[in-house]
Amino acid sequence: MHGSIHVAELRKTYREPVLDGLDLDVGGGVFALLGPNGAGKTTLVSILTTLVLPDSGAVTISGVDVLADPAAARRELSVTGQETTLDELLTGRENLVMLGRLLGLGGAATARADHLLDQFGLRQAARRTVSTYSGGMRRRLDLAASMLRQPSVLFLDEPTTGLDPASRAKVWDDVRGLAAAGTTIFLTTQTLDEAEALADRIAVLDRGRIIADGTAAELTARVGGQRLVLLDANGRELRSIDTDGTADSLRRAVADLDTGQLGAHVELRSPTLDDAFAALTHREEISA
Repeated sequence: MHGSIHVAELRKTYREPVLDGLDLDVGGGVFALLGPNGAGKTTLVSILTTLVLPDSGAVTISGVDVLADPAAARRELSVTGQETTLDELLTGRENLVMLGRLLGLGGAATARADHLLDQFGLRQAARRTVSTYSGGMRRRLDLAASMLRQPSVLFLDEPTTGLDPASRAKVWDDVRGLAAAGTTIFLTTQTLDEAEALADRIAVLDRGRIIADGTAAELTARVGGQRLVLLDANGRELRSIDTDGTADSLRRAVADLDTGQLGAHVELRSPTLDDAFAALTHREEISA
């Protein structure tokens, strides 16, 4: 299937298991993979993008067997990492034309570069050297470079790290545009609001397995209940109490909160994706 990812019983061990019989299917749109440090995200993406071989399991990208034919799989995918891979001494246009020719586009590289510069809003900066680009412009040029060969699947590794809010919002718009045009986006991020804003579907990876999978709303619903928060007159949180959302529970929580402070008020909050992620990946601390 065009733009699909299928993973079955994937295993990889270094000193200890990193991926432990992982199963995953992605069929389109924007898919976000979340997980704490050491969960196996980097190893999984490295295997999917043909950089690392698993110990066992099956992987296909858009119907291509990644393990049997990695060269064909690479024609179906592209990767944008945290660090840009651009030549700062070349202009934005020269970077895209050069990369297009290296990818085998030949004489079509120039037209493709011009199209992508327009698509990513970089036409006016096309003849400036990349050394003069802002962080957001570099990231958008890097995204443009990833789309030179029109991949069916684009892997984005924390694409907005270090960007200011305005640049971040523009990159988000670019990602949404790519997904709407038919490219499957596989996003890894540590920023939960980014996953919530972009992803049609979110999976949580922990200890080498997918432990939860669904929309942001479905994951937050798993936490259940609501939280009553006592705020001071300046909006700072003084205290909070978790409830199960029933009327009796809410009444007890209000009674337990000291609302007699001058200017203090109570606010009812629903669970967030942050709450769901914390609950799903909670690990007991074992003391010696």
